[in-house]
Amino acid sequence: MTHRTFTTHSPAETRALAARLGELLAPGDVVALTGELGSGKTTFVQGLALGLGVPPEIPVTSPSFVLAQEYPGKLTLVHLDLYRLESLPPELLPDLEDYLFGPQVTAVEWAERLATFLPPSYLEVRLSISGHHDRQIIFIGHHQRGRQLLQALLAQIEA
Repeated sequence: MTHRTFTTHSPAETRALAARLGELLAPGDVVALTGELGSGKTTFVQGLALGLGVPPEIPVTSPSFVLAQEYPGKLTLVHLDLYRLESLPPELLPDLEDYLFGPQVTAVEWAERLATFLPPSYLEVRLSISGHHDRQIIFIGHHQRGRQLLQALLAQIEA
């Protein structure tokens, strides 16, 4: 299976689902988030941070006015937000490469703006608004590691 759809009914449920995924992440993993404005991408990253052991007193917010925020946990979480980028300026490519191919976990909001710059193996998370607080979340595993993460998440949820 390369994809699976879930529905959450509150921001807390979205964070809880993401926290379960966060517990499974390893150095070098990339989570690519897509979805319209307000669909819950930052809420999802907050859950990843919980699962990665980022201390709760450290606020996880959208780094919309800077390219990246780093959060310490059992693994470093790098949170990229590409909302303000219309295209990728060449001078950003070395920094993005460090984040996308480095030893930390990287969560990318507006990942579709990276186009083909994402690593081959990653977990895509598509969020969409399906009700006032309801979100449809589609997980798509790309290549080996993306599929492994999806299978591990499903095994954890179904246990």
